[in-house]
Amino acid sequence: MTTETAPAASFAPTKACPNLSRDEALVLYRDMVLGRRFEDKCAEMYYRGKMFGFVHLYNGQEAVSTGVIKAMKAQHDWFCSTYRDHVHALSAGVPAREVMSELFGKETGCSKGRGGSMHLFSKEHHLLGGYAFIGEGIPVALGAAFTSRYKRDALGDSSSNAVSAAFFGDGTCNIGQFYECLNMAQLWKLPILFVVENNKWAIGMAHHRATSDVEIWRKAAGFGMHGEEVDGMDVLAVRDAAQRAIERARAGEGPTLLECMTYRFRGHSLADPDELRDPEEKAFWAERDPIKAFSAEMVSRDLLSPEEMAAIDKEIDAEVREAVEFALAAPEPDASELTRYIWADD
Repeated sequence: MTTETAPAASFAPTKACPNLSRDEALVLYRDMVLGRRFEDKCAEMYYRGKMFGFVHLYNGQEAVSTGVIKAMKAQHDWFCSTYRDHVHALSAGVPAREVMSELFGKETGCSKGRGGSMHLFSKEHHLLGGYAFIGEGIPVALGAAFTSRYKRDALGDSSSNAVSAAFFGDGTCNIGQFYECLNMAQLWKLPILFVVENNKWAIGMAHHRATSDVEIWRKAAGFGMHGEEVDGMDVLAVRDAAQRAIERARAGEGPTLLECMTYRFRGHSLADPDELRDPEEKAFWAERDPIKAFSAEMVSRDLLSPEEMAAIDKEIDAEVREAVEFALAAPEPDASELTRYIWADD
């Protein structure tokens, strides 16, 4: 078998967020590092035989989750994820111990141990689910956006301005639900961001081999929708683009298709030996690590010091270790509740 190297995207260094505050920089840095360290710990637990099932990690794509979700309003806006959902949940505010507990199938998990790695859910944090099958979350996010618009236009609730974000990969953009939802969103000017995390690979299929037009953001034009491509390894660029899209959505100007050019540093899942991707391609993207790039940018702007970031790293390592200890000690779901959450309670 021969391999092909996908064309690499090229972006100029960002000048985004010139007025970024120190507090905002701390939030962005902490969130990305939490996502990275959490996923690294998941890999450790999986290879030690402590975690089972399918586990798809997010390493390398942290700037997308942080840039979009931290630009939105916590416990006001709504989010739908994919099977690569751990970091989206963390960015949305789901405590690390609840996410880790779910990965261990424990009662203290955010889905009460029923969901596992691919089906994280938290009503409190407006996370409408991770979904094992590609594209499943898009119509759910669309429904949340429709609800926001319906409350305002049909029920007269002038305060209803929640925006939804649907996250999905480049492979999802070749299925029907994607196009159907784009059509409905634009037709009714629904407040939703369609966030494509284009990491160049759909499991083992290179993006450029699977679609007739590799520039996904251009597909928005077929629906009269605003589309935009952004450097998904640059958290400030993602945040800027998300803020523009959210502003349009809250103003009643409809949806945005946001294509974030990113890369996953690990295989498709922890069971994937990752032998199909060219080592040179992986090395190219590793040099564009979003956390390292943001760290250097913050030092150059004199917003964060290396010592401060090292202290944050240490705090997060302790938080992730505590999450594992909590999850390991937590109870298993009681067998008597096996059918709970399947049918509505009386």
